[in-house]
Amino acid sequence: MSEASPRVAVVMGSHSDLDVMKRCLEQLEAFGIAHEVRILSAHRTPAAVEQFVAEAPGRGVKVFIAAAGMSAALAGAIAARTTLPVVGVATASGPLAGMDALLSTVQMPPGVPVGCVGMDKAGATNAAVYAAQILAIADPALAARLAAYKQAQADKTLAKDAELHG
Repeated sequence: MSEASPRVAVVMGSHSDLDVMKRCLEQLEAFGIAHEVRILSAHRTPAAVEQFVAEAPGRGVKVFIAAAGMSAALAGAIAARTTLPVVGVATASGPLAGMDALLSTVQMPPGVPVGCVGMDKAGATNAAVYAAQILAIADPALAARLAAYKQAQADKTLAKDAELHG
């Protein structure tokens, strides 16, 4: 759902992150949140990252979601260049199976925060939900969709409990 006025920018450090981030994109679409998707690297395309982040608010972006593996500098590189919220998703890759990415994403210096969610597919889903929660502060219709989503999750859990005890 790449639209003229995206509210969320989803940025991946590598094309290999796309398989994980499909969950994020699907969840954003389920909430009806316009978004744009880019593959930009903090290390390989730093000038492009800087330009993208600088121009994003003019396109309507309110939240960034950044996914990367290994050194996972992308979320921090974005956070260093904006006052908008940045949500980081660490992806499992390399010899450390994502632990390096997780620590790099969560351990930011004071004054350069990155909201960090879990790794891989669960993290990708949670990044979309977290972005929706941020946007819902000023969007009552989105807040209602988010409440319905959370109620559906609760109903599903209670139904499984009833099956177990029924």
